[in-house]
Amino acid sequence: MLTWKSGTSTFLTLSLLAGVATPILTPATASAQLFPGQRQQRNRPTYSTQVIIPAGTEIPVEYDEAEKILVTEEETMPLTVTVASNIRNNRNQILVPYGSQLVGQLEPVGGGSQFVARELILPEGSRLPIIASSQVVTRREEVNSGTDVGSILQGAAIGAAATTVISLITGDRSAGLGEIFGGAGLGALGGWLLGGNDDSTQLISIDPSRDLDVTLNSDLSVTARRTNF
Repeated sequence: MLTWKSGTSTFLTLSLLAGVATPILTPATASAQLFPGQRQQRNRPTYSTQVIIPAGTEIPVEYDEAEKILVTEEETMPLTVTVASNIRNNRNQILVPYGSQLVGQLEPVGGGSQFVARELILPEGSRLPIIASSQVVTRREEVNSGTDVGSILQGAAIGAAATTVISLITGDRSAGLGEIFGGAGLGALGGWLLGGNDDSTQLISIDPSRDLDVTLNSDLSVTARRTNF
């Protein structure tokens, strides 16, 4: 079972410089309000203004497609996650709505893997460029010739390169060797052979419930919306 992010109000401290017609407004704090599955009620008036969410702000996310993600140390894998809470400031303005999507990829770095988000897709379909990244994950899972492939595949999202290596080591084509032998899979095969690993390997194992939350690497300009409650 996935670990849902919960809590009535998890506060994220950040300074927000807001302005539309005026150059500078009083800095405001923001909080992440966790409402899994909740949708905004209709027919409530909203008010909007442009604000800047500064670099260093953390955005909690969730990924319900798998209980773990396996990739090789050298693998790049496309990934889309969901913002797990409403990000609000102390004026009750929603800066990043719950349910927004972060589109990016897992990238190799420092002997591990890191999720890097490049695009924010808001629930109504608006798209904003974003630069945000997760922590670097170095947790590993060993695969050898005696590994039960079924236990690896259960509840897991596996990159093409990792799938190729698993298939070759275990000899089990149910892992998908016949479908992805090429591209990233072929590159993984070359690295695996050059490394002399003929009967075992270690894959990076990512836990979506705790490893994919991101931090903004640069300021993000958004349209804040305030709903009258």
